[in-house]
Amino acid sequence: MSHGCAAACSPIGSRCGRRLPPHRDRLCCKHSIFWNNLSPHGGDRPDGELAAAIEEHFGSFEGFAGQLSAATKSVQGSGWGVLAWEPLGQRLIVEQVYDHHGNVGQGSTPLLVFDAWEHAYYLQYRNVRPDYVDRLWGLVDWADVTARFDAARATGPTL
Repeated sequence: MSHGCAAACSPIGSRCGRRLPPHRDRLCCKHSIFWNNLSPHGGDRPDGELAAAIEEHFGSFEGFAGQLSAATKSVQGSGWGVLAWEPLGQRLIVEQVYDHHGNVGQGSTPLLVFDAWEHAYYLQYRNVRPDYVDRLWGLVDWADVTARFDAARATGPTL
């Protein structure tokens, strides 16, 4: 079932707003989040409640960054590394999504996505995906990720 980008991606929506076939819907969704997650003025680390949740659920920012980087770098073929809010457990999780598939946790909301498709990095990084993923950390717009985190927590668990 296709929900359109705003319904499928994030409680704060996306810029796409179109109804698409399921495989295109998921792709539109993740790309919309990806571009909004990045900023030329990004980098550093989150603060506030998002930083506290990362510490609680991953032990440290370094632990979290290691898990998301590993998920992104090791996806077979093309796919995504995703930091998501899992509403039933009320926790942050890292997910690895392959191709256009929606193999994210049931009801989880993507907060930060790293695009591991070759089209995202090949011209600049050739086939050295790890260098590309390492560079993404300097572009993360933590204000956007924090807004997604706050909105996802506000929606509560869904079954």
